[in-house]
Amino acid sequence: MSERVEVTHPSRRRPRVRPTSLTHEIDEQTELGGVYISSLIRSQLRLGLAVLTVALGVLAALPLVFRIFPDVAAISVFGITLPWLILGFVVYPALLGAAWFYASNAERIERDFVDILDQR
Repeated sequence: MSERVEVTHPSRRRPRVRPTSLTHEIDEQTELGGVYISSLIRSQLRLGLAVLTVALGVLAALPLVFRIFPDVAAISVFGITLPWLILGFVVYPALLGAAWFYASNAERIERDFVDILDQR
């Protein structure tokens, strides 16, 4: 008579590996988290340098324009020369516009970053 043999399957239970979130990767300062953070920093830096370059370019161009075209610099409105009017009434609102542009785009970049974190 043959003896009965019980055949069993090896246990497939493995420790469950929870998928790690990107926020966990960033909090733990892993290599992947570092890549995401450096990407955010590069985007913010690129935006800041672009706004700074445009603002400084416009401000640097004003004295050149008045130096090259002295007739324009001699124009007077209500007894105030044109360079002073431009400095007082054009440059400051333009700088405020550049600041608003930077702030709104920096917030957009951060929102996009948070959306990427939430998707994973």
